[in-house]
Amino acid sequence: MVTTLFKDFQFEAAHHLPHVPEGHKCGRLHGHSFMVRLEITGEVDPHTGWVMDFADLKAVFNPVGQQLDHHCLNEIPGLENPTSEVLAHWIWQQLKPTLPLLSAVMVKETCTAGCVYRGE
Repeated sequence: MVTTLFKDFQFEAAHHLPHVPEGHKCGRLHGHSFMVRLEITGEVDPHTGWVMDFADLKAVFNPVGQQLDHHCLNEIPGLENPTSEVLAHWIWQQLKPTLPLLSAVMVKETCTAGCVYRGE
């Protein structure tokens, strides 16, 4: 039985978007309460009854979350233009080598706006 599970994480960070038109509000330094949802897709283990332990997923994400939380995203290598799309891809690149069942990264920068990245 193949199943997709997810776990949500939150972090606070500042950023500005350097390539928006002059005068665009996102060109100024501002902050968001970001939400990241990681989706894991795989076979349910018949013994444990799960695809992956949520605690293990949290342990994999925590070092990445610590790099982002309460930082200016523009100062992190690879996030010089930290749009939601770029951030989702960056998180994927950080996690996929140690999280092979990763199937999607969702980034929400507000309650109503975000993106989903499902790999290359």
